[in-house]
Amino acid sequence: MKDYDHIIIWLDYINKNLSKKKGRRVKRENAVFDPTFSELFEAAKEEGLDVTLDHSNDHARFPRRSYVRSGYIMISKTVSKKKSEIISSLSSRVLIQRTKNKRAK
Repeated sequence: MKDYDHIIIWLDYINKNLSKKKGRRVKRENAVFDPTFSELFEAAKEEGLDVTLDHSNDHARFPRRSYVRSGYIMISKTVSKKKSEIISSLSSRVLIQRTKNKRAK
């Protein structure tokens, strides 16, 4: 049954390895190579979005790539931003996290 109260953000939306046909929703410059569920979850927390592990799944399979495990987070629709704006802001947060991790090493 479809849930109309939440927005679903899949990892594949920000995966740099994928084409737009396979499910990427941001520009390649803003995408990340093989994002992880924990990176997406932390980026959503940093954005101030209401995300819980109860409304997330790190073993789900994105419909266009059902042979690969992906994962998603669910965000309440009480957010005033559009889905595309949320995806791009999360993608930029994950990029920032990765650059910080590279500098720390």
